[in-house]
Amino acid sequence: MTKTMIGASLLAGALMVSGANAAVAQAKPTLGPYGYGAVKLGMTAKQAKATGAVVSKLPGGGGCSGWDLKEFPTPKDQIGVYISPRVGVAAIFAAKGMKTPEGIKIGATLQQLKTAYPKIKKDFHGYYVITVPGNKKAYYSFGVNRGKITEYGIALNKQDCFN
Repeated sequence: MTKTMIGASLLAGALMVSGANAAVAQAKPTLGPYGYGAVKLGMTAKQAKATGAVVSKLPGGGGCSGWDLKEFPTPKDQIGVYISPRVGVAAIFAAKGMKTPEGIKIGATLQQLKTAYPKIKKDFHGYYVITVPGNKKAYYSFGVNRGKITEYGIALNKQDCFN
């Protein structure tokens, strides 16, 4: 009986430790398929602000407003999140350290990108674009220079903040 109780205690301890490791592994949100952490594509500015994860950067003046993820402030001349009065959170741009669920991040190679997204295509602006796996209402756009990803973001197909 004592051996059974010790075995059960060890098993419970192992499950708690592996559960804690899983929680730590999930603590760093990914960019996609629906947004980043608590900030989801389609949220209104009010809903996004209520998450506490964004800060206002550029008033919209009736059009799209610019925001930053609090965790990833951007330089003065850049915007991390666009929010449209019509479609809500329209786009979220990656900061260093973010990655897609498929493991793609700034600095990844073009070959890694093509391996993760075999159907990716280059658009007329020179960006590599693909529908977000698991969210047909959004797309990823990747900027590549010298064979490395230099920028990327996720946006709603119906976003109206940029072309």
